[in-house]
Amino acid sequence: MKKVVVVGGGITGLSVMHYLQKLKIEKALDMEMVLVESNQYLGGKIHSVKQKEFIMETGADSIVARHEEVLPLVEDLQLEDELVYNATGISYIYTNNELHAIPADTVFGIPMSEESLESSTLVSDEGKEEALKDLNLSNESFTKDSSIGSFLEHFLGKELVEKQIAPVLSGVYSGDLDKLTLASTLPYLIDYKEDYGSIMKGLGANKEKFQAASNKKFISFKNGLSALIDRLEKELSDATILKGIHTTKVEKMDDRYEVSFANHESIEADYVILTTPHDVTQRILQNEVLNADFNKLKNSSLISIYLGFDIPDEQLPAEGTGFIVSHNSDVKCNACTWTSRKWKHTSENSHLLVRMFYKSSNLAFEEMKHMSEEELVQIALQDIEKSLKLNGKPSVVEVTKWNDLMPNYHLEHGKAVKSLRDKMSFQLPNVILAGCSYYGVGIGACIKNGKETAELVVNNF
Repeated sequence: MKKVVVVGGGITGLSVMHYLQKLKIEKALDMEMVLVESNQYLGGKIHSVKQKEFIMETGADSIVARHEEVLPLVEDLQLEDELVYNATGISYIYTNNELHAIPADTVFGIPMSEESLESSTLVSDEGKEEALKDLNLSNESFTKDSSIGSFLEHFLGKELVEKQIAPVLSGVYSGDLDKLTLASTLPYLIDYKEDYGSIMKGLGANKEKFQAASNKKFISFKNGLSALIDRLEKELSDATILKGIHTTKVEKMDDRYEVSFANHESIEADYVILTTPHDVTQRILQNEVLNADFNKLKNSSLISIYLGFDIPDEQLPAEGTGFIVSHNSDVKCNACTWTSRKWKHTSENSHLLVRMFYKSSNLAFEEMKHMSEEELVQIALQDIEKSLKLNGKPSVVEVTKWNDLMPNYHLEHGKAVKSLRDKMSFQLPNVILAGCSYYGVGIGACIKNGKETAELVVNNF
């Protein structure tokens, strides 16, 4: 019998276990599966909290519906009847202490046409004129390994990128655009530039695809994203699940591995899959040959603050779902989601529920990360008063600090991950790295990575 130990009970680890169990049954494999999680609950960054009438997500708040592996897993778990979709509406950028609607017909703030560019209230006439050079300027040096910031600024101009595109893209990818590659963000942009001679024309030619994707683009569940975690756990009938167990070391023992724990007897395994954050994995492996590559991987931090009020969310700007903040503003938050407007299931009585985001790229973050919950809530309330002109005492508060737990895919990330894989195949065969530290932060990407990892193990049996 082969034994597989999966360390980390987040969405990647649970997906590995789910697909391993499916393959075990389909192929009648002689395999024992063990999942080890240091917390007393599974889910990692996916965790739904119910307080009074509100449902709040301490981590991810939704899943991209169009990802190829998402709906098949939902169907596998028979969760179709629990699905909810986001309400669509206007997104804003808060700049110069005012809310400006992100123009229609944009993708991550990038115009799909000259008309969309012209309609922007965020960019000056000079900035719009500069952006038109995209229509005539050819690409002679940029590749998918180039930074997306330098690529966009070269063709669309500094002002459009800084005022309209960067706030959106930096919010999605949690990083400085000059330190993120096209490959790790929007690789199709360089193809559009080559095929259509223009980024805007390329987006416009594929407008139907993007518009279809934006309608009901995200999914959750009636009782929050934890419904996915709970169902995955329930369906793992042929696995051992250990919670509250801290993994301390993985050591090679001939052709097997010994997995040691701080508060449990060790386990011998034929395969070990590590879905833990890269710095945790580095401590577990204790392998000097791998340290240089692990040290190249970076994390960022995030503070999330939910505030629920006993006031109707109709007081928010009409048809809006939230805003992103540009650098020249009087608020400290990076973004604000109007959760009760975007996700109707999160507020039983349609009372106002907002979520404020504060990222480590924020100049105020260094001071904020040492603040108490009460101090952080006061900052969030001040930001709401300035941006939305709303005053009120919250009836519900949920503060979550993700310190050094948000992967940051910088320019050298891909090379470091490839080097790690190559070295581990020689140093530690059958020990596999998986999860968002390496292969994508979205839930869909984690599910796909989990499925592919399960298939890799079974193909090596």
